[in-house]
Amino acid sequence: MRGLNMTAILKRLGLAFLAATAAVPAFAQDSGVPDRQRQYEVDLGVGVNLAPKYETAESYLLSPFPLISVGRFYVPGLGQVVDGKRKTGVFFYPSFGFIGERKPSDSADLNGTRKVNWALELGLGGGYRAEHWRVFAEFRQGVNGHHGQVGRFGADAIIFPMDRVELSFGPRADFASGSYMDTYFGVTAAEAAASGGRLSAYNPDGGFKSLGLETRISYDWTDDVRVHLQGGYNRLIGDAAKSPLAKNGSKDQFNVGLGVTYKFRFDLF
Repeated sequence: MRGLNMTAILKRLGLAFLAATAAVPAFAQDSGVPDRQRQYEVDLGVGVNLAPKYETAESYLLSPFPLISVGRFYVPGLGQVVDGKRKTGVFFYPSFGFIGERKPSDSADLNGTRKVNWALELGLGGGYRAEHWRVFAEFRQGVNGHHGQVGRFGADAIIFPMDRVELSFGPRADFASGSYMDTYFGVTAAEAAASGGRLSAYNPDGGFKSLGLETRISYDWTDDVRVHLQGGYNRLIGDAAKSPLAKNGSKDQFNVGLGVTYKFRFDLF
């Protein structure tokens, strides 16, 4: 999908968003759960995300990702540590990331570089939310393609333009360890020689690697089913932007995603 027009991508995802909301009643109606509050309330779902195949890529990869959030959480002896009754307070969630495989054949900009396997990133996120804003931080560990650490700081303004609709938008700052930076932005002397002069040797340090903006619109189709459409833009900065791979590829990174979640309520104790 090299060189895809982002306007066309957003149009297609918007149509998919409308189709998903229209299809929801066929498989999810009101659960009939009694009014009594359960000990646990968890939103689980899945989405698809279109993002650069790898850092600095000009081609895009469509990949699935899980959606998980906790509305109520009970701890024996402590009670409801997350009560789900307010839109304010501390929140937490699992954090996931996926980066596609990178091969020298993917682009002429990669000639001479080594293959980097696909990577899965697993971690945690948490923050604080008020009715009309939130701040958060995420931290993840890489598995397979890279074994470094990555993280993100973010803040959002939150508005409710109409009934059952929530819109959020705000800045993002991403950072990474030296190991991650070496994997995706570094160029060894051997790779520089094999590139035929297109690349120069480069050894980046860990630190902040991009700044950007993200927005999400969520629609409560029923009391249990929520549909999400999100999009974002990030610009590489610092040692990431100085990499020969970024100079030959793209420093501008777009993403767009669509997902659906279902609210589960249950007791364990």
